[in-house]
Amino acid sequence: MSIEELVRDSLREQASGQPSPATGFADRVLAVRRRRIRRLASVAAAAAAVVAVAVTVPLLDSGRTDVRPAEVIDGTVAHPDQWLPRDMIAAGRTTLAAYYTEQTVPTTPSRGVATRTYWLLNPRTEKYWMTPAFSDVAVAPGMRTAAVLEQSLPAHRIGILNLTTMKIERWIPVEHGVGGVEFSRGGSKLLATTYIENPDVRAPSAVNEETGEWAWQGPLGSPRDGFYVLDAVSGAGRWSAVSAGREINGRQDFAFSRTGEQVYSRIIGSRDGLQQFYDLDGNKIAAPANEKYLRSDVGARLSPNGRLAALGLTKEVGGSPGKSYSSIRDPLTGKEITKVRGAQLLAWADDRHLIAWERTTSLEAPYLPRLVMVTIGSDKVVPLSGTYKNIGKVVWEPVFAER
Repeated sequence: MSIEELVRDSLREQASGQPSPATGFADRVLAVRRRRIRRLASVAAAAAAVVAVAVTVPLLDSGRTDVRPAEVIDGTVAHPDQWLPRDMIAAGRTTLAAYYTEQTVPTTPSRGVATRTYWLLNPRTEKYWMTPAFSDVAVAPGMRTAAVLEQSLPAHRIGILNLTTMKIERWIPVEHGVGGVEFSRGGSKLLATTYIENPDVRAPSAVNEETGEWAWQGPLGSPRDGFYVLDAVSGAGRWSAVSAGREINGRQDFAFSRTGEQVYSRIIGSRDGLQQFYDLDGNKIAAPANEKYLRSDVGARLSPNGRLAALGLTKEVGGSPGKSYSSIRDPLTGKEITKVRGAQLLAWADDRHLIAWERTTSLEAPYLPRLVMVTIGSDKVVPLSGTYKNIGKVVWEPVFAER
């Protein structure tokens, strides 16, 4: 058995052998010491005994052009025993900088608000810290600071949070109420989506006959009215009005294009993943040439070097577990170059590796995912998180940032 197989099997044994965590929030934030294993030889020797530790494995590629792409890359930190991560998860240049769960909280018999609870990575302790204080969080490259919004939306100030001390260092006041924030790729600019009302309001739609609980749905139409582009240091900038129109519902935050010279948002249309671009004055424009074929519902988008585009799920293969494959395309032509493992491509770790959600069950069983790293040119996956085991319970959404 190769060293790569020993590492992979050890991770899988940890994932299958650990019980799922309790359903409460606070008791998921536990202190677990993290050990780094720097040499492949020591990993192979200790594989059977490694339990609930982070794994850092050097690059396996020897530099020969005929070897299989590495299954584990330098900087990979995995916790396949933790479904709700307590300790840092990372792959290549990208780290799980935060994650959140969402639950609709009734405010009246006919109204509720989708409320998030965040776990933020402290870069000093490399552990996730739970906080219910924020409705939206964007982590800057380098993972030292974050832009945050308080729970009451729309917010009239943006907080700049020190992730080491977990304290707000300053506030950026805004005239138009903000519901979502995002940093530009370099971290120098903030994009703040504005709303005239809370975009996370929900209305009861039906009662679940088995549980007696209400199912909630978002409103038709959207209260979105524009966006700010602000200097991340000074807070200076300007607001641009954008009519909501009939092509969006509820929360539809704007996002920066690759260059930061345009913004886009998801729109409703004849197929999933449609997007509309705007210039920084709020005027509709055509998509940049290298983003024309991207999908708004695939988070990974362009590779770091800009030569590859991550697209959606295209193929599933039966088995135990089943295998999912997503498309990798030429961003300028839209033509498929290859397929890569993964049901949902979330972020690029480097130009050949991505972080993705992948199923752990057969195609006939309920979909239970885990966070994995996948490699272009390889059918292997490297588990990064534990497996989601409780159908209908806590599902978390990742927030990534470059280290």
